Parts: sequence; C-alpha cells; structure tokens
Amino acid sequence: QVQLVESGGGLVQAGGSLRLACAASGRFFSERDMGWFRQAPGKEREVVATTSGSGGGTYYLDVVKGRFTISRDNAKKMVYLQMNSLKPEDTAVYYCAARSTYTRQYDFWGQGTQVTVSS
Repeated sequence: QVQLVESGGGLVQAGGSLRLACAASGRFFSERDMGWFRQAPGKEREVVATTSGSGGGTYYLDVVKGRFTISRDNAKKMVYLQMNSLKPEDTAVYYCAARSTYTRQYDFWGQGTQVTVSS
C-alpha cells in the first residue's frame, strides 16, 4: 500500500512561485512513476507533470512547460513540483499520485493541496 501526503499549497500573486511537496510511504517507491495532477472547479482533473522511477523521464502539460519542474528524491521518498510564473489559470487543487506496479495505473492518490493564484 502507498500513502501520499501533499504540502506546500497556498495563495500567491500572479507571477509568483510555489513549491509543492509529496511525501510517500510504502514499498517500491523508486520503481514507481509519480505524477502531479490538478483539478479546477467545474473542470476535469488533468495531469500536470510526471516523472519516471529514476527521475530520468518527465512529461509536462503544454501550458506549464518552462514554468513548472517536477523532481524526486528517492532516498527520501519525496516528489516535488516547483511552480514559477504562476498564472490565475493555475488555480486548482493539486494532487500527488503514484502509479501501481501491478495495474500500471495511477491508483494511489494524496488528499490534495489548494493552490490559488490571484491576479
């Protein structure tokens, strides 16, 4: 079983930065792809960024490329999302997720952390 706890959300002005952190527990962390997702009010959840187990492979949603950076520390079982040049449209609840080594789906989710960007 995997447990994920996010932190680092908050209120920031447009153009500002936030760093989200996700603390993971459970086995096989370094073998799991990890991702950050977000869901804004009235919208579907979307993937923001993902990283492979080694951290060598990453994916970014087009609208965050060049502004957001995903990273991980396998020794500490942590995943981070550095968000720079934030825009009001980045406002959402951000979730950390872990891919199951069995189903290959993102089956494990944190409780979410609110990010609000004011204009």
